[in-house]
Amino acid sequence: MNQTTQTQGTLRSEARIAHGGLHRLRQDLFVDAFAFRPMPPLEDAKVSRWVPWLPERLRHWARWLPHLIVGFFSVLVFLATYTMSYDIGPVKGLLVAGFCLLVAAPPALTLFRPVGAYWLSLLALGVSDFASAAFSSYASYFDGAAFPTLVATMVLVVLRTRPRLAVEMWLVTFAVAAVLTAVTSGDTGDLPPVAVFTGVVLISAAAIRAWREERRHVVETQTVTAEERSRRTLLEERATIARELHDVVAHHMSVIAIQAEAAPYRVENTPPELATSFATIRENAVAALTELRRILGVVRSEDPDAFVDSDPEAPQPTLASLDSLLDSVRGAGLTVDAVITGAPRPLPQGVELSAYRIVQEALSNALRHSPGADARVEISYVLGGIGLRIINGVPSRLAKPSPGAGHGVLGMRERVQMLGGEITADHTEDGGFEVAVFIPVSASAGETTAGGSAS
Repeated sequence: MNQTTQTQGTLRSEARIAHGGLHRLRQDLFVDAFAFRPMPPLEDAKVSRWVPWLPERLRHWARWLPHLIVGFFSVLVFLATYTMSYDIGPVKGLLVAGFCLLVAAPPALTLFRPVGAYWLSLLALGVSDFASAAFSSYASYFDGAAFPTLVATMVLVVLRTRPRLAVEMWLVTFAVAAVLTAVTSGDTGDLPPVAVFTGVVLISAAAIRAWREERRHVVETQTVTAEERSRRTLLEERATIARELHDVVAHHMSVIAIQAEAAPYRVENTPPELATSFATIRENAVAALTELRRILGVVRSEDPDAFVDSDPEAPQPTLASLDSLLDSVRGAGLTVDAVITGAPRPLPQGVELSAYRIVQEALSNALRHSPGADARVEISYVLGGIGLRIINGVPSRLAKPSPGAGHGVLGMRERVQMLGGEITADHTEDGGFEVAVFIPVSASAGETTAGGSAS
């Protein structure tokens, strides 16, 4: 009983496999067989990579090169089959010309209706076999052209669609060929070797198509991964900026709360309305500080940067701390000089912090990507803002590969854009790297900062 049940289960499994195979065969070769599926032109990147020496105008037309090659092949097939009919009468010539067109059209049709082109080429093979058997006087015109063109058409269809069509078309083709051979001549001696040869050709085409699909999938995956990495880095950088700006905003909010609390005691006989207003200001400032601390707990990073103090309560650095930063990178092996032009003056805390972080990130990149190179930091206090220029020379030894290449520049751009400034970061002519930044600072902001510091 168990053996019978097992046998029945095996038969049902095999039946399901066969049914699934027939269903895929029907979907691939019969459903919408003549649907319009045009082959797009080549991408500009591929054309530029394959024929970079072509002028720009010709490179645009080179995108249609595969279409031209397939169309030229169809023309060659038509001419090769039709040239033998030049010495026959007009009626026979018209019939042979129609047959030549039926044989030559499928390769070109694969550019627009690939599966339909296969069926048309298979029809041409059937017409060729029947005409050669029924009309011996036409045999010389019909023999030899249909089958090679059918094989070429099947290869083009596989390259245009999917690899599994190679097996499906091979099965259908040689099933039809076996029937045609049995009906017309009955001699199947050449059929097995031809079937093996055709199978090898189609499997090779399917392998090429599968390799192309896998390569495209890998490129898409790498592109998506790079985009996700950049997006994640951007979010992390924004969280870092938010954490750092918390200290700047918290300082000002604390000053507001203290001033609002002390203001009523500086005026004799303070009106109740004024005292209530100051109390409201202090309460709002304290509530804002509480919310800032709550948000800071969400965005705080657990992994501090290489040159950031590990103490979370430490004050945020400013350009006044630049000497300690330079000492740190010198201790890590980077030779760096600093030049300050203009009259140093107090800047808004957000500008000071961002300027410090930009210099820090640029020097970190120099350590990471240009080992052994010299670096130079230039800080210019100019009217209307502050300019930064960090430049490093050519590395003296090979740098270790870094998966985060370019993300430091991304963070610097985020900081500069937040402050409405401008940044350029690119390689220099001698092979080094330069970061140039300008951060605008209004005169009123500078005066406010100076006044706050003096108080």
